[in-house]
Amino acid sequence: MARVHVVARSADPLTLAGLTSQLAAQPRVQVSTGHHTAETEVLVVGADRLTPELVAELRAAAAEFDTPVVLVADGVTEADLLAAVECRVVAVLPRASATGSRLAHAVLAAADGGGVLGPDLVGGLLKHLDRVQRELLAPRGLTASGLTTREIDVLRLMADGHDTAEIGIRLSYSERMIKNVIHGLTRRLNLRNRSHAVAFALRAGVI
Repeated sequence: MARVHVVARSADPLTLAGLTSQLAAQPRVQVSTGHHTAETEVLVVGADRLTPELVAELRAAAAEFDTPVVLVADGVTEADLLAAVECRVVAVLPRASATGSRLAHAVLAAADGGGVLGPDLVGGLLKHLDRVQRELLAPRGLTASGLTTREIDVLRLMADGHDTAEIGIRLSYSERMIKNVIHGLTRRLNLRNRSHAVAFALRAGVI
């Protein structure tokens, strides 16, 4: 089974040595230190806390490589987490609990497109998302996917193979209205065509 290529980084030499030692002992992880490269599948970063300087470094790395990050740090708050998520941080482990097995679990989850967060951070993130939905999206008729309920209805029928005229009949809209809905959502979300729009909705889990 192929190993996940991980780069470990920390400004503290002792923290870096500890992360490297723990990760090197895991059979499914190939760890190195130094520069983040295009071959890096997961970036593991160790720090005392999530400082503005570290956020800036992570944001630059995310912009260049778009690699998931496992963050090992203490005292990560809800506000910290929101900034970290923007930097592709998908897993957060407190330093005291960053054992080899837990690091490996977080790394493998990150490489597979998942994430690992403690219950307190998950709760805070869910509260924030609820506020966004209630205060920003709902008043504009949007869902968390960025789609309106009308757009979701149209996309669901498109996914079922109905053409524009049939969708209009089923939803009691004119054919022109359906075309306008499709044009509006593809333009707003930068989608190429109808198939791309249906795929977007499927990935978002709304149809």
